[in-house]
Amino acid sequence: MSLLKASILVIDDDIDVLTAVRLLLKTEVQQVITEKNPENIPSLLSSRSFDLVLLDMNFNASINTGNEGLYWLKRIKALKPEISVIMITAYGDIDLAVRSLKEGASDFIVKPWHNEKLLCTITDILKEKAQQNISITHQIKSKNYNPDLLGSSDAMLDIFAKIDKIAPTDANILILGENGTGKDLIAKAIYEKSLRNKQPYIKVDIGSLTETLFESELFGHKKGAFTDAKEDRVGRFEAANGGTLFLDEIGNISLQQQAKLLTALQNRQITRLGSNQSIPVDIRLICATNLPLNELANENRFRKDLIYRINTVEIIVPPLRKRKEDIILLTEHFAKIYSAKYFKTNISFSDAAIQKLEQYHFPGNVRELQYIIERVIIMADGNVLAPDDLIFSPIESSNQNTMDENDETKLSTLEKNTILRVIEKNNGNITKAAKELGLTRTALYRRLSKYEI
Repeated sequence: MSLLKASILVIDDDIDVLTAVRLLLKTEVQQVITEKNPENIPSLLSSRSFDLVLLDMNFNASINTGNEGLYWLKRIKALKPEISVIMITAYGDIDLAVRSLKEGASDFIVKPWHNEKLLCTITDILKEKAQQNISITHQIKSKNYNPDLLGSSDAMLDIFAKIDKIAPTDANILILGENGTGKDLIAKAIYEKSLRNKQPYIKVDIGSLTETLFESELFGHKKGAFTDAKEDRVGRFEAANGGTLFLDEIGNISLQQQAKLLTALQNRQITRLGSNQSIPVDIRLICATNLPLNELANENRFRKDLIYRINTVEIIVPPLRKRKEDIILLTEHFAKIYSAKYFKTNISFSDAAIQKLEQYHFPGNVRELQYIIERVIIMADGNVLAPDDLIFSPIESSNQNTMDENDETKLSTLEKNTILRVIEKNNGNITKAAKELGLTRTALYRRLSKYEI
């Protein structure tokens, strides 16, 4: 990792120390955040992404144990194990600083320090961390995962390890995560590393099936079973026989559909519509939903016996805002893909552009990042992309969890007001407004007509 791209947090109750470090590092690194009160560490770590923390050993805080630094070191490593920590200590605390190395600190530096020594210590630690990330990325690629399934964060490494363990088994898997986190890629990775990878892989967006289509689509039908049944049809269960069946958005099916699905899974056989003959099926089942597990546990919404049937092992995919360490890796990956697709060469991102991406909350997760990068590559005029080149859709970013996703009226009002605000900001220039909204001129005109603007 280049020192210029690093983000560093400095925590010390001595204002002079904070000032000295900030002045030393302000031209050396991308971002330096200083903090006097260690009580603010948890909120800082949750709201920002840091590569390195400089942490004092002693504070005038409420923890009067004499080793406050060790306490806060443990809190940092518990909250963000991947962050490197350098302890700042006085000569009298060197024994305590040595203990900190056993607790996970990367190094310690003694006050007053030599500036060159501090810079060398920081540089060495960041270089070592960068090498570790490169090694991890090569290991992941060597596992033959889908090239779009990337990540070097602890959360993603845990998922990769879990895939390696469960893929060779026939355990039913439930994948949980917000929309756009890559649940379908994880399902495909499990299949590709399974013992059934030479057999069919059938994906069904089960949440989109109506009550009338549900049985026909999953279990098949005989000719004449209903008005439009002009010939026999094999259902998805039969098509996946011997292989893997992936049921996406399973949290959206009705209780009646759940009962029919449970019967097929329990009996390991299906009956086509219009037939009385049972057909045995041998499948490995993978399911996914954007509902959290506690909502699935609500028996008014989902049968518990079905949850147990589909959930031998669950994989929880974190949203991108919870694994910001992966943003640069994914950005470079998508930039490479779309630079080739749209015949752009030598495209790179400025440090400020990367910082803007890392500070964004990505309500649409990896899928949104992918679309942002595709859009910026298409619209790029130069080779080095600046923060102003990155357009985050205000329509998408305003659609937070605090909004009722089913409330179409609220969503339409929000979209209309956003469009009006952006058009006014651009003095009525539709081309500029469309670009800022992340829309084509035609798409914006359709919305203008829809809202009678």
